[in-house]
Amino acid sequence: MDGTGRSSERSDLVTHQCFDLEVADGIAHIRLSRPDALNTFVSALWRELPQVVADLDTNARARVIVISSTGRHFTAGIDLGLVQNLIPTAGSEPGRARAALMQMIETMQATFSCLDCARMPVIAAIQGGCIGAGVDMISACDMRYCTADAFFSIHEINIGMTADVGTFPRLPHLIPQGMVRELAYTGRRLPAARAREIGLVNEVYDSHEAMMIAVMATAAEIAARSPLAVWGSKEMINYARDHTIADGLSRIATWQAGMFHEPDLREGLAAQAEKRPPRYDDLLATGDGL
Repeated sequence: MDGTGRSSERSDLVTHQCFDLEVADGIAHIRLSRPDALNTFVSALWRELPQVVADLDTNARARVIVISSTGRHFTAGIDLGLVQNLIPTAGSEPGRARAALMQMIETMQATFSCLDCARMPVIAAIQGGCIGAGVDMISACDMRYCTADAFFSIHEINIGMTADVGTFPRLPHLIPQGMVRELAYTGRRLPAARAREIGLVNEVYDSHEAMMIAVMATAAEIAARSPLAVWGSKEMINYARDHTIADGLSRIATWQAGMFHEPDLREGLAAQAEKRPPRYDDLLATGDGL
C-alpha cells in the first residue's frame, strides 16, 4: 500500500497530441508536450483536455490532477491560427456567424471549466511564460506554483481582444481587483515574485525540478486524504466563491448531512492513534449504473 491507502498503482504514459498523461498512486499528471511550439493551444488541446479530465473524474481514476509543462515556457496561449477562426468568413450571414462564434467561445470555456468542476483538486506548475489562454487555464485550477523565471500576461489586450475563456470571471476571486484591471488594460507581464505577493501563486521555486518535487509532494499529501472529504472541501469552497455567506452555510450543512462518511472519520482517528497512514476508499465512478 502507498501513503494514499490504495495499492501502489502506475499506468503507462499515454501520449496525446498536446500533452502526456500518467496516472500513478492517485495522482494524474498532465504534461504539456509541445515545447518547440511554446506549448500553444491548438485545436487538439481544446478537444483532448476535457475528454481526459472527464475520464479521470467520471471513472475516479485519480485523487488529484497536476498540470505541468515542458520547455522554456508553460504556454504561449492560443495558437494564432485558431485566433483567425474567430473572424467571421467574408460574406457570411452576420447573425449566424455571431451565433457560431458565441458557441465556439463557450466550447473553449468548457475546456477549462472542467478543471474547476472536477471532483478532485487541480494543481498548476508553471515555468516561464503563462500567456493569454494560459492564464484562463491556471485561473481554473485550485492551486498554482511557479518558478522564479515565470511571468503571467493577459495578452489578449495586446492584440485588440478582450480575454474571453475564463480569466475575468475567475481572476478577481484570486487577486485584488486593481491588479486584475492593471493587467487586463495594459497587457503587462506579472513576474513570479509579484504573483506570489498578491496571492496568484502559492510558492515560487528556483528551478523547474525543485518546483515539481514540491508540487508532487503536495499532490501526494492530498491523495492521502479522504477523497470524499477533499471533494466536499472543493465543492464548498467553489460554492462559497459564487454565493453569499448564508448560502454557503446552508450548503455545507446540507452536504454534511448527506455526504458525511462515518467510516472515513473512524479510519482517520484510528490512523492518528496508531501513527500510520490512513486507508480511504476511492470515489465511485459516476458512470456506474447508467
